[in-house]
Amino acid sequence: MIVSDSVAAAVSELQSRSRSIQRVSIDDRVRLCRESLSGMVDIVDEWIQTGARLKQCPGDTSVLAEELLSGPAVIARQLRLTMQTLEAIKSAPAPRLPGSIQRLKNGQLAVPVFPAAGLFDSLTFSGLTARVRMQPGIDVETIHGNRVNTARDGVLSGITAVLGAGNVSSIPVTDCLNRIMFEGRQVVLKMNPVNQSLASVIERAFSPLVRAGLLRIVTGGAAVGAQLIHDAAIDDVHLTGSVATHDSIVWGRTHDEQQQRKHANDPLFTKPVTSELGNVSPWIIVPGRYSSRELHSQARHLVASITNNASFNCLTTRVIVTWKQWEQRSQFLELLNVYLSETPRRPAWYPGAAERYERFAANAIQPDKDNCLPWTLLPDQSAHERPELFQVESFTCVCAETSLGGASPSDFLATATDFLNDVVFGSLCASVTFPRAFRHEHSADVERCLLRLRYGTVCVNQWSGLAYGLVSPPWGAYPGATLNNVDSGIGNVHNMYLLDQYEKTVLEGPLINFPKPVWFAGHKTALSVAKHLFGLYDHTSIARLPSLFAAALMG
Repeated sequence: MIVSDSVAAAVSELQSRSRSIQRVSIDDRVRLCRESLSGMVDIVDEWIQTGARLKQCPGDTSVLAEELLSGPAVIARQLRLTMQTLEAIKSAPAPRLPGSIQRLKNGQLAVPVFPAAGLFDSLTFSGLTARVRMQPGIDVETIHGNRVNTARDGVLSGITAVLGAGNVSSIPVTDCLNRIMFEGRQVVLKMNPVNQSLASVIERAFSPLVRAGLLRIVTGGAAVGAQLIHDAAIDDVHLTGSVATHDSIVWGRTHDEQQQRKHANDPLFTKPVTSELGNVSPWIIVPGRYSSRELHSQARHLVASITNNASFNCLTTRVIVTWKQWEQRSQFLELLNVYLSETPRRPAWYPGAAERYERFAANAIQPDKDNCLPWTLLPDQSAHERPELFQVESFTCVCAETSLGGASPSDFLATATDFLNDVVFGSLCASVTFPRAFRHEHSADVERCLLRLRYGTVCVNQWSGLAYGLVSPPWGAYPGATLNNVDSGIGNVHNMYLLDQYEKTVLEGPLINFPKPVWFAGHKTALSVAKHLFGLYDHTSIARLPSLFAAALMG
């Protein structure tokens, strides 16, 4: 039975085009990126206005800024970096890295991926650096595996179904671009029902890819998704969503069927599936003596990570880990509550938020007249008494704090590292804040923590949302997951330097960012900064920097 004629038509059209085009040259892909970027410029205002309405905040400038920064600006940056990579591998054996590869003391390679060249990153994101740590045994000659050859050839090798995320508009698009530009795939994108009002906007922006026979976009619910992925012409699936959705596709609809099939290693769905799934995103605060400015800055970083997109992100901070004996713990928790109280509440626009809030906050409060729920920090929580706070991604505006013991700050850090690895669910991203003195005096403990944390992205003093938005680092869960135990997912996206068999990205930044980060609540010129940054990615000229900096300094 055909649930959606559009699915059948989309797949058939891509099949027909693949017989005639077979290969897309680097020059053609660069042209398609450039044309798509121009298409985005033409409809960017409509894009972010649609997103703000979807999130029940029409005309709110702070939400418009957030929509631009997390949506079109991320995609525009990806298009610009994609063009750079494609042009580089046209005449060179590999992408040009933005720095020198380092070898860590344990022998692993650390490959620089940020700041990227050509986009003035060192100026627009001052103080931030990111390196990708390769898996043990990978040497300089093998850091790319076969990814460069595949990207260079451009031979079409099948059709991917992308089941798009419903919370952030850049996610489904960036997922598609990776497959099309670097992996030789045509793509059928099924928009999530939550944000399918953006489908026509995205389709118009990326009409060059549609006309080229590389992209089709369909809408609908679970039945349409099932029809798409089970179509005989679909070769593989990429999913951004929940573990529950993944397991219902791969292992069956009911819990009993899933358990039986997992035990027998007999998946219901046998096509290759890659994924980016949930994460109870944690943030460790390493104890020490922080200055007042440092403490305030890190509190604002954490609050921004909780309140961004009304808490509907897989990288929203859900668990804060502190030391019981830390002298500044009470002060820090008080600052968190102060900044949370100063952050305007947002409508609980994502389906099921109120029900999840009641479960995780243990509070039956209902949304107010504007459909808003209160930002909620739950201090002194126990993983033994409230395991759901540490084992299930709440996807609502609740964050738990837990304090751990340890004879010293170093002992605490080792305990907290084990706690994240063994107790907190997920392996997508985590953050750690280090005092200056601790980093200087206990560098071996710092490195041991960064080495041992089993997360695809580890951020120092910064929110992991940055690593996602910068695009040049690969984004995905820590390697080692299987279909049977999928954790936070399998595979990666972004990855502008085409790295293969990597272990994790480590992004580092200062305790105090300057100027004030545009993602902080209450930034006075956030929308202006966002527009200037998007304009910079549209046309990378140094002449655009003065107006960008002026807007940033006024925040």
